[in-house]
Amino acid sequence: MSGVNKVILIGNLGSDPEVRHLSNGSMVANFNIATSESYTNKNGERVTQTEWHRIELWEGLAKVAEQYLKKGQSVYIEGKIKTENWQDSDGNNRTTTRIRGLNMTMLGGRNQEQQGVPSDQQHQQSQRPAVSAPVAPQETASTPTQSEEETDDLPF
Repeated sequence: MSGVNKVILIGNLGSDPEVRHLSNGSMVANFNIATSESYTNKNGERVTQTEWHRIELWEGLAKVAEQYLKKGQSVYIEGKIKTENWQDSDGNNRTTTRIRGLNMTMLGGRNQEQQGVPSDQQHQQSQRPAVSAPVAPQETASTPTQSEEETDDLPF
């Protein structure tokens, strides 16, 4: 049985995205987002707990991040957890966990639109065909129609 590696986050950017253009022509954007939860502890005090998540976007999403994302903006991110292990210069083992963003929706209201940031605009890294609602077939002259005499007199 295979597993599922899916992450959904809604949070606010902690800084402007850092965008790098790699030698092979690829583009990557990195930034942190904060997610917060609030609850009342057993002493009746309101407590807010904030988690920081390192986000990594590639290619088209990185380009959108570079153009539109700014510190403080709200975003919806769908992606997967990626963990990297390496040794630092002192020989210590290090681990980094990132969220590789596969879908992103910029959230926000009028204030962000006034600053030139489109709101509720969705960008996806993978190319997907546009999906449209099915269209009901139109009745044509060649379609036979029943006369009122041929219809059943069913009570329902």
